Amino acid sequence: MRSNGTYQYRRLPVDVTPTDLERLGWALVGVSLVADIVTTVVGLRLGLAESNPVARGALEGYGLAGMIALKAVAVGIGLVCRPLLPKASRPIIPLGLALPWTVAVCFNVATISAVS
Repeated sequence: MRSNGTYQYRRLPVDVTPTDLERLGWALVGVSLVADIVTTVVGLRLGLAESNPVARGALEGYGLAGMIALKAVAVGIGLVCRPLLPKASRPIIPLGLALPWTVAVCFNVATISAVS
């Protein structure tokens, strides 16, 4: 642990750079994106409905391609905004994308489990 006089900093047992965190974040985006699509499709086939009104509109209008396009737009916005942040803050972009999709996956799995 070190201190700059005001704040104390704890070091992690391994050196983790912002680049490492960002790579991990983008990997989590990929996993959560695919898991969200898969669990949504499974839920829809079981007769469940999409609760997100934007995603519901994309699915009703364009099917699975609409959902994939919607997620591609979200990732694209993240990639466009990424260079606007300082390097140390860039991991927030993929984590901000992955968090809601991971929560959605957990919700989807719980809902699917309840009806199966």
